[in-house]
Amino acid sequence: MAPSHVLRCCQRGLAWIPVIFIALVVCWSYYAYVVELCIYTIPSTGEKIIYLVVFHLSFIMFVWSYWKTIFTRPANPSKEFCLPKAEKEQYEKEERPEAQQEILKRVASSLPLYTRTGAGAIRYCDRCQVIKPDRCHHCSACDMCVLKMDHHCPWVNNCVGFSNYKFFILFLAYSLIYCLFIAATVLQYFIKFWTSDLPDSHAKFHVLFLFFVAAMFCISILSLFTYHLWLVGKNRSTIEAFRAPVFRNGPDKNGFSLGFTKNIAQVFGDQKKYWLLPVFTSQGDGLTFPTRLVASDPEQPTVVLHPDTQSKSAEDGSIQQSSPLSESQNRLLDNHVHTNEDQGNALKSVVNTVRIEWQQINGEMQNSSAAVFMLFSIY
Repeated sequence: MAPSHVLRCCQRGLAWIPVIFIALVVCWSYYAYVVELCIYTIPSTGEKIIYLVVFHLSFIMFVWSYWKTIFTRPANPSKEFCLPKAEKEQYEKEERPEAQQEILKRVASSLPLYTRTGAGAIRYCDRCQVIKPDRCHHCSACDMCVLKMDHHCPWVNNCVGFSNYKFFILFLAYSLIYCLFIAATVLQYFIKFWTSDLPDSHAKFHVLFLFFVAAMFCISILSLFTYHLWLVGKNRSTIEAFRAPVFRNGPDKNGFSLGFTKNIAQVFGDQKKYWLLPVFTSQGDGLTFPTRLVASDPEQPTVVLHPDTQSKSAEDGSIQQSSPLSESQNRLLDNHVHTNEDQGNALKSVVNTVRIEWQQINGEMQNSSAAVFMLFSIY
């Protein structure tokens, strides 16, 4: 039996097969479109130039976003979510799940956690020996806990999560544009070759096959891209779409939804000029997320993570960005407080108005009683 590390090396090598397949298809499509179609088949020079310019723009953005999706390392929980040495030793010695949960609760009381397991327990990864932040899950393929994990994609041989989810969305968008453009521009020459309006040549096979491949990928990518756009609008991951996150108040599939505009900004950032570029602009640090229930959780303390853990490089698997979503949480809390104050002021105004009206009515009743008493006295 081969050693386990040899098996892991073989698995890692085999995992690159889908990526290599996509790379080969893309390289062939580039040759077929640029050389066989534009150079050997299209007679008009102006048409060639327009097609080549648009093609290369879509090709560059597609390859750029695909590269970023593949080689952006998944973000992992910071050291604050690891058990301290004493608690870790105590946790490993304990055999009762209840006692282990008490240890986890003590450590988690100082962490910004809102989600729980289905049974209401603290989410802990025995494999990585770390308390899972909200929306964090363990990937068995990558053998690590990934912040805001969406899914493990074999076509990029990487986990899609907080650090590269924007890149993945752009990869789907630009690959769809790439396939649509190829299918639309190749169609007329596909028909001409099919109906023998153009003479048979070595370009015929490439043009015919190029249209079929582009159309096939276009259909498959369109459904996936539409689904992920829907997830972004709802602020859900693929995992959360199938299994709603569980809060202290129970499961809530819309627990992280802040409204369509804020949900979009959480993935693509506040600056719209960077939305279409595969550069990291997502809000937050991947460890904390604003929720609709953040103001109704009295047990959750205010926690500020150390800044040094938010500025680690991608080499050690930590978060690369330093714009924590706790600011968004504070804005939500401020809005909630202001709303309560406005409601309180409105209630006080109504009470004062009712009190004044009651005093007026009471005064009128006293005047009426005095008039009736005087009439009886006269008679």
